[in-house]
Amino acid sequence: MVGDHVVMQDARATAIIGAMIGVPARANMLAALVGGQALTATELALHAGVTQQTASSHLKKMIDTGLLKVEKQGRHRYYRLADARVAEALEPLAHLVPTTPVVHKKPSKLLSELRASRMCYDHMAGVLGVTVADGLIDKGYIVADDTDFTATPTGEAFFADLGIDLAALRDTRRHFARRCLDWSERRPHVGGALGAGLADVFLKNGWIARQTGSRKVTVTATGERALMDRFGLS
Repeated sequence: MVGDHVVMQDARATAIIGAMIGVPARANMLAALVGGQALTATELALHAGVTQQTASSHLKKMIDTGLLKVEKQGRHRYYRLADARVAEALEPLAHLVPTTPVVHKKPSKLLSELRASRMCYDHMAGVLGVTVADGLIDKGYIVADDTDFTATPTGEAFFADLGIDLAALRDTRRHFARRCLDWSERRPHVGGALGAGLADVFLKNGWIARQTGSRKVTVTATGERALMDRFGLS
């Protein structure tokens, strides 16, 4: 039956992906790439805590599975997630992990910084991302359903004023505005094509600045003013 065939395909896909991300070294590599940056095999080997030869073996398997892609620039090969869908699938998996705190350990400085403001592939996450989403909702620029955000007529004008071409975003092959459940805040930030468009505006206008080699972003003084003036946030 068709239904049974679909179930079998889904089960096979789940098993394949589970086998890929179930190995700590590969999971660490994927986590390093969720920020959207491209890294070399040497850099990913350091993230994974394995030799470069072992890293190359893991990377080949993830490329063959369709989780990663590789780009050549001169003598170097750079690895990145295959596309935004991989990041959107990986990010919510953190919610399946028990949230009971480890009482004998304090949160690391890096973890605290990532919780405040970070990139989730190509869109803003953490407290920053959730706060921007809240501001857009409070202003009536977007509304939410079970899985996605939708721009309101007022929002269409707001995003156009920011220089975001919503028609072009809707023509892309990804979700327009995914309600991406934030792993640290347990509330949604704006993902999908609109989330990427917002992050691009924030970066180009100097409202946020990326930290080299990290998912961490910092809100600039100009960004703080923009959050107050444009999003009604303090």
